[in-house]
Amino acid sequence: MELKRVVVTGLGAVTPLGIGVEETWKSLINGVSGAGPITLFDASLFKTQFACEIKGFDPTKYLEKKEARKFDRYAQLAVAAAKEAIEDTGVDLESADKDRIGVIFASGIGGIHSFEEEMCEYDPEKGPRFSPFFIPKMIADIAAGHISMMYGFHGPNFATVSACASSTNAVIDAFNYVRLGMADMIVTGGAEAPVSVAGVGGFNAMHALSTRNDDPQHASRPFSASRDGFVMGEGAAALILESLEHAQARGAKIYAEVIGGGLSADAYHLTATHPEGLGAMLVMKNALADAGIKPEDVDYINVHGTSTPVGDLSEIKAIKKVFGEHAYKLNISSTKSMTGHLLGAAGATEAMICVKAVENDIVPPTINFTEGDEDPEIDYKLNFTFNKAQKRTVNVALSNTFGFGGHNASVIVKKFSK
Repeated sequence: MELKRVVVTGLGAVTPLGIGVEETWKSLINGVSGAGPITLFDASLFKTQFACEIKGFDPTKYLEKKEARKFDRYAQLAVAAAKEAIEDTGVDLESADKDRIGVIFASGIGGIHSFEEEMCEYDPEKGPRFSPFFIPKMIADIAAGHISMMYGFHGPNFATVSACASSTNAVIDAFNYVRLGMADMIVTGGAEAPVSVAGVGGFNAMHALSTRNDDPQHASRPFSASRDGFVMGEGAAALILESLEHAQARGAKIYAEVIGGGLSADAYHLTATHPEGLGAMLVMKNALADAGIKPEDVDYINVHGTSTPVGDLSEIKAIKKVFGEHAYKLNISSTKSMTGHLLGAAGATEAMICVKAVENDIVPPTINFTEGDEDPEIDYKLNFTFNKAQKRTVNVALSNTFGFGGHNASVIVKKFSK
């Protein structure tokens, strides 16, 4: 069976750096931090009182007011990103074969806001009185369901859940469904809205979040000696993956080509990555093998790079082992230094960033590094693209995402050529 080529024909995003892909991309290139004091709830008693929240998001721009109330915040974000991507792709929905268009959309947590609201209103003395929309608002697959129902897409429809690797898994699944000929087009991506009492409180209890409350904008500092945990973020990103023949037949613009994806498991620890990066090594090797390319073909790696002491170091060890001397010719950056960690939406957001890097031949920076804050265990001869975007030819970009439970996923995109 001959595999079909898969291209990216539409992008959408709602992030702490902007509503829409272009606003987000502009902020990334300019090294803007999305971090600030939490406004979604009173965090004054929490160890961490800041996050990367979305500014100015109005769900009624995408949904009727009455309908919006039936959606958890994460699903509202998903619909917004998907709408932008679908419009961007220029597909004629009147003539499209909707039986051949699917939705594979991820969330690591799902509707945590809805869960909190319902449980806080529960009074055991008065008995259970729950909203009939409670379960549909909360479950992690409902964003995929909403998108398919809004547009009448009857193709493959499901969610992937693998913690912070969730939406990279979604992109890889979409890639496989299209290249196997099981769909002509897939709306894929991920959404997360974890900035809540339970979200922040739970990650604080694990000592996973930065507590740099006096300086939120500089709190996410991957590869710095003073890194003290990740900065939580919320957001959504969507990509339209389409078979090349289908895209060409309708005259679609093509951003990039998806050429491979890899998966692996650390099988090591509940939350920590393997200290020597063994799972990270394997997932990148698997992605390269699937793409049929050599390590030296890669120009840019958007790393998982969460700004945690163990995670950052183990990923760099893995990159050096997989790429050898070529590691020093790569550009590496952690855009989480700007967006924060979007958890289940991180992978799709960073895949979108890789597509934009390939399209524009610009690598966004890793911000917040200062001289004198070097970690003696990190090799700074590597090009971490510190503090300023760099222009360079980006023919091939690889995106890494790693999730609690040891879930690892990597996806590779390249410049499209006929």
